[in-house]
Amino acid sequence: MDIQPAVLYSAFDVVPSPKGASTHITYFTRGLVEAGYRVQLVTAGEPSLPKRDTYCGADILRVPSGDDPNFLKRAVEFGQAVMWHIADMGMSAYRVTHFRSIWCGLPIVQAKGRFGYKTLFEVNGLPSVELKYHYPALKDSPVLDKFKEQEIATLSMVDAIICPSAVTKAYIASLGIPREKITVVSNGVDTKLFTPQSISLSADRPTILYIGTLADWQGLDVLLEALPAIVAQSQCKLRIVGRGRGRQHKNLQKRIRKLGLEERVSIEPAVPHHEVPALIAQADVCVAPLAYNDRNVTQGCCPIKIIEYMACARPIVAANLPVVRELVHENVDALLFTPDDPAGLARCILAILNDSSLSRRLAGSAAERARKRFSWRAAQKKLVKVYEALLRDG
Repeated sequence: MDIQPAVLYSAFDVVPSPKGASTHITYFTRGLVEAGYRVQLVTAGEPSLPKRDTYCGADILRVPSGDDPNFLKRAVEFGQAVMWHIADMGMSAYRVTHFRSIWCGLPIVQAKGRFGYKTLFEVNGLPSVELKYHYPALKDSPVLDKFKEQEIATLSMVDAIICPSAVTKAYIASLGIPREKITVVSNGVDTKLFTPQSISLSADRPTILYIGTLADWQGLDVLLEALPAIVAQSQCKLRIVGRGRGRQHKNLQKRIRKLGLEERVSIEPAVPHHEVPALIAQADVCVAPLAYNDRNVTQGCCPIKIIEYMACARPIVAANLPVVRELVHENVDALLFTPDDPAGLARCILAILNDSSLSRRLAGSAAERARKRFSWRAAQKKLVKVYEALLRDG
């Protein structure tokens, strides 16, 4: 392997930001830089961030997103900008091009023979599955079928694929992609930043915490439907912390008012990643109420929130889905409820709020498992092995 081989890592995401995608990109970038790669990040732009900068030891180029409200137009323009950058750099500038979406991924794999790089597709979510949850008007639209065709073409032509869960690997393989081409690299946690905190249930007003996006697949409607049964037995409050679209905020607020929960629920803006541990430390129980749908069950995911809850030694209640069971053992590291069942969710939360010994047992086991199985350091090592195999085969 050459000294400091050059890598292009492209992502239609803002970095840094409170989103899980930004966390993922940050730790993968650090791992590659520490392994001796010269990394060029190309990400989405944001007015408050410089167009060119250094980030985690990498050079970063941020592509202005513009003011066009059409997401697909902005995504395609981002892909074009990535290809212009590659063309400007010229032949053999990069040994590996690593991308997170089809927006730049399809043109990248189509041009790999011309530019001589190896290609790596980091599959965390696919637009044919996910976009309808962000843009409901796209549901049943033929454009999703077109995206799926582009996804399969990209997956077929790329040299290697990484994904965050065994469920996602199985889905990719179901599309006709050889399993040996796919490596599972789970999400992780920074065990220096996220450390176990002692648990002391707030007897006067316990706190239930959800951290993450307000996307429809997260199951927040089920969490709100469960809350009346919980507040009937507890003076608890629910904190929902994360980013969402206007429609999502409006729908949640409407449901909160309908259930008469205005005094018990707060919806708060996302916080910078380094502030998340302190936020989790204030919670008595942390939740991941993922809904039963194709995004979570068929495509799969790897919820960073669960791993971070675990590392902070907080008792967890989560939906009983295969992607969750990849992270925790039921009744050992967390209590699991049947997805989309508000009554089951309420029972699990009350079980923790009413039993301090159960709370401590679950939290202690989860923290130990997070440290042993889900550090970002372990994920970085797996990623570097994929890179080494790509370059060795080249």
